[in-house]
Amino acid sequence: MRTLFLQGPSYDGYDGGAGARYQSKREIRSFWYPTWLAQPAALVEGSKLIDAPPHRLGIDDVLPEVKTRDLVVLHTSTPSFSSDIRTAEAIRAAHPGVKIGLVGAKAMVDAQGCLAASPVIDFVAREEFDFTVKEIAEGRDFSAVKGISWRNRDGVIVHNDEREILEDMDALPFVSPVYKRDLVIENYFSGYLRHPYLSFYTGRGCKSRCTFCLWPQTIGGHRYRVRSVGHVVDELRWAKQAFPQVQEFFFDDDTLTDNAPRVEELAREIGKLGIMWSCNAKGNVSRETLKVMRDNGLRLLVVGYESGNQQILHNIKKGMRIEVARQFTKDCHDLGIQIHGTFILGLPGETRETIEETIRFATEINPHTIQVSLAAPYPGTHLYNQAIENGWLLDENMQLVSEHGVQAAAMNYPHLAHTEIFSSVEDFYRRFYLRAPKIASIVSEMVRSPQMMKRRLREGVEFFRFLRERKQAAA
Repeated sequence: MRTLFLQGPSYDGYDGGAGARYQSKREIRSFWYPTWLAQPAALVEGSKLIDAPPHRLGIDDVLPEVKTRDLVVLHTSTPSFSSDIRTAEAIRAAHPGVKIGLVGAKAMVDAQGCLAASPVIDFVAREEFDFTVKEIAEGRDFSAVKGISWRNRDGVIVHNDEREILEDMDALPFVSPVYKRDLVIENYFSGYLRHPYLSFYTGRGCKSRCTFCLWPQTIGGHRYRVRSVGHVVDELRWAKQAFPQVQEFFFDDDTLTDNAPRVEELAREIGKLGIMWSCNAKGNVSRETLKVMRDNGLRLLVVGYESGNQQILHNIKKGMRIEVARQFTKDCHDLGIQIHGTFILGLPGETRETIEETIRFATEINPHTIQVSLAAPYPGTHLYNQAIENGWLLDENMQLVSEHGVQAAAMNYPHLAHTEIFSSVEDFYRRFYLRAPKIASIVSEMVRSPQMMKRRLREGVEFFRFLRERKQAAA
């Protein structure tokens, strides 16, 4: 079947590609690659991938392509679901004969609800959906495809058997040729990565048990299944030649450093290619491993600190001790490895005092850049179940982002109102960035590089616009 993989149009700045984390508008314009859609697109011959938001495409831009296709596979999420249903209905109206399927964590968690939401949805693919979609694109009868829920001729919703988890990760083809074919990589930005950057996965799953993290609890699982080092390096070698403009490669595995011997082996092979790279990491990597990574091209680590309060880290099953994170951060500073630190406000156990503790912790350890998010109880996570059981949700039907894409404060505690949690994000950002040493560091960075000056000025405008939009959303 002639297949279109689609990240649908949405509000301006919608970062749908961040499927393994959360979907919303960022502090500065940021777009992650739609790797989870690109992967099955690489399996289906003659397919096409459209990632509408970063390419600023509306539904009228997408429909002409839809009319040439037999099958549309649409990535959806809890925040984007209502918009994605409207997109699916517009597609069916324009092309009545096309089959439409949904993929993503929302489809995994609520297959029944996804199908019940609109009669235009023919199936949803649960679990890892790469080979599921491939079989559908080959024209197999829905009844014979594992891992889908679908509507039969009588309108009855049928849930097929689960699909086995993928063990041979080398069975998946490279995604970077799909990027080359269908995407404009200059449209993908990250505030902490060199531009343009390229990202993909070297493995799936995360052994950590963080209660808020969506995809390990729904699709990826808690076993870290990896591609062979040779397979990853072959793709890097291909991509380096295909994209000579790329300034940095990012490995989007939930925690690349979960397997220290493998990441050291991978780093040494990357070092032979002479490329700059970054990855997600847990704040417990040994100095020895960090040095191997640094010596072979590592520039930056994205580290989920989440909180500066030890009890909150216990509450969310982070498996991290504050003193270990402090030493790890010091080691990174000593070795010249930059850190983008991520923090979450409003997690179970949060108080005014713990928010203050986290802000002080962030300024003390001083990562190069930070991201401050609100606790997001996504359906399918332990955090969501806790919120339901304890009455912490402000509204069980509340959207996790506003209609303009600003993340909403969904958690509300008897001792700490959602409005306080929401406003503390801005306070966190201001107190972290508007310090004399941090301002001096940013100015120094800008003075040394005209390109960086242009970029930081643009990001500054976007950041303060973001803060204004947050105030409007709270009004």
